[in-house]
Amino acid sequence: MKPIEFENGEVEIDASIVADGLGVTLALLQQGMRTGSITSLAERGVDADQGRHRLTFFSEHRRFRVVIDASGAVIQRSALDFGAGSLPKSVRKPGG
Repeated sequence: MKPIEFENGEVEIDASIVADGLGVTLALLQQGMRTGSITSLAERGVDADQGRHRLTFFSEHRRFRVVIDASGAVIQRSALDFGAGSLPKSVRKPGG
């Protein structure tokens, strides 16, 4: 599997990229996704951003975001880390 690819119109991202971005191990990522303590949001670009996708992953203290183009190439990658504090609700909103 390539790091990021499209399957049946959906974006698939390698779990190791997400784990690294959230600063957790693969095992903790999988456990967090099963329990709901790690969540995600996928958005498709419109108008000037047509063909782009923004994938955002949330843990209790960190937000990791990847913006990709239509081929799956990473355009932008960013993370917000709130250390010991919890993510504010405003950071969990689409486009935030």
